[in-house]
Amino acid sequence: MTNIVITGCSSGIGLVTARYLNDKNVKVYPTARAPEDVEMLKTLGFGDAMQLDVRKPDEISAVIEKVLSKEGKIDIWFNNAGFGQPGAIEDIGTEILREQFETNVFGLHECTRQIIPVMRKQGYGKIIQHSSVLGLISLFGRGAYNASKYAIEGLTDTLRLELQDTSIYPVLLDTGPITSHFRENAMKKLRENIDMEHSVFNQKYQKSLSADKSKVPFNEEAVFVAKIVHKIVLTDKPKPRYYITKATYLLGYLKRLLSTAVLDKILLKIG
Repeated sequence: MTNIVITGCSSGIGLVTARYLNDKNVKVYPTARAPEDVEMLKTLGFGDAMQLDVRKPDEISAVIEKVLSKEGKIDIWFNNAGFGQPGAIEDIGTEILREQFETNVFGLHECTRQIIPVMRKQGYGKIIQHSSVLGLISLFGRGAYNASKYAIEGLTDTLRLELQDTSIYPVLLDTGPITSHFRENAMKKLRENIDMEHSVFNQKYQKSLSADKSKVPFNEEAVFVAKIVHKIVLTDKPKPRYYITKATYLLGYLKRLLSTAVLDKILLKIG
């Protein structure tokens, strides 16, 4: 049976993907940062759920060792854990940007570094990196998140070149708008870390906080991502990059087609 380790399964895409794959007879090892979320996963039938804060190398090692002790292999590692920190670049303190990168980039990188030797030894594997449409284009007020996803794109594109003579496949998911708690959590980060009251962008922040995002164009349910991950599970040689949602296809195409000035005008309307 194919097995997969998934980071960031407390809710949203990670949780839905874990449940979807489990129903498709894939052995899933879901992980979550908070102990209460690990217990939640166990109540859902994931007895092998484990605590994993991707910012902690020792916890990554412990997860890998536990799965190997039970399975003798790790077929797929899905770097899904991440969050969004909104705020204009001039309003984001360096320590806040560092926090964004600690999870979205450095945590993902450490997981990747630790799983590669395992896959080299067994002779195969797939590493799924959850990027975003915002790893292809940038939106106003998403500088920290944009930068983290651009970094994932660069790291993974390079990794693909470095693993070209192996049967280890790095795969990028460029996901567009998906129904989850992502925006809700991002707005909490906005309130916690950005001094909106004294910002020149205060009105934009207030508009963002009050905006009704329940009907985002091209939005898809989280299971849409789960189905793509399942497709990767079933594919011997997955594609290097999967565009997920029509928004990603559209914006990816416009970036290639339009001048920067014209694209910026469009992106400002979206943001």
